[in-house]
Amino acid sequence: MPHKIPAPMLAKAVPAVPAADSVPGGLSYEPKWDGFRGLISWDGQTAEIGSRGAKPLTRYFPELVATLAEQLPEPCLLDGEIAVPTGEPGRRHLDWEALSQRIHPAASRVAKLAVETPAMFIAYDLLVRGDRDLQSEPFEVRRTQLEELFTGLRHPLHLTRTTRDADLARRWLDEFEGAGLDGVVAKPLAQPYAPNKRTMFKIKHARTADVVALGYRIHKSGTGVGSLLLGLYTDDGALLNVGAVSAFSDARRRELVDEFAPLVQRDAEGNAVTAATDKSRFSGNKDVSFVRLRPERVLEVRYDQLEGMRFRHTVQFERWRPDREPRSCTFDQLEVVSSFDVDEVLT
Repeated sequence: MPHKIPAPMLAKAVPAVPAADSVPGGLSYEPKWDGFRGLISWDGQTAEIGSRGAKPLTRYFPELVATLAEQLPEPCLLDGEIAVPTGEPGRRHLDWEALSQRIHPAASRVAKLAVETPAMFIAYDLLVRGDRDLQSEPFEVRRTQLEELFTGLRHPLHLTRTTRDADLARRWLDEFEGAGLDGVVAKPLAQPYAPNKRTMFKIKHARTADVVALGYRIHKSGTGVGSLLLGLYTDDGALLNVGAVSAFSDARRRELVDEFAPLVQRDAEGNAVTAATDKSRFSGNKDVSFVRLRPERVLEVRYDQLEGMRFRHTVQFERWRPDREPRSCTFDQLEVVSSFDVDEVLT
């Protein structure tokens, strides 16, 4: 019988890599992998994969289930990350789009993608080993047990690298982004595993960009602006949707509807022009329609990463920029990250 999968331990964001002695007992640093959080329970016969949001992931990654049964030497409960690396040897990187496509309702599609874009699992914590529950043990003990468990295991099962050198962790923060990683995590060595508690620290890249408001979605309550769709201009003058910003207060959502009213695009009969963004496998039946705006208003947002032509995560509103011309909001302002091979991170 597989172990019951708990809620995962979480991390709180901090602006910079903290000093190793900033918490009692010291800190351990490791790369922050950008994938699906995966808690794997293996009882020696059956493997189950749970997610951060309690969504079962087992059926979507049959290749991982097979290798867990083949490689794991004893029953255990692991915490780690599921990721899909793509690219040519020497230039491979984590591919979020390929990973997200793995969540598909059709079993035939799942089987096809398991062969075409196989996933890997990077372990970074051990909650149970054999019949020993390690959750009350300090991370330093859990890490030692994890290293012993993973001795001799091979791809696609990996053990994340760690260091107690804060300067090296800061170097990782700069270098590993080019391989598609998300930042650095700092873990107190003396603390037990704390489900659903933010006892770790995460350090991610923070950047700003000036973008154009090209539309808005109505809030799920039916009142006010739920999110703004953001755009950037390409060299040939095309305005592309690059993401969205939300998290406005109730009062601000209602104010924005009035502020945007003069910018709403309307048809010949005076009706607001609407359009729809592409549905994702995560949106299901969610309404993805939005009200089109004339591209005249500029805002500054904070973002952490760009993937392709879109912001990797939901961005944060910083301020309005009435001093900026919309056509000046181009992709040229975005920082280009130097490429780094993900296999070098795994080594």
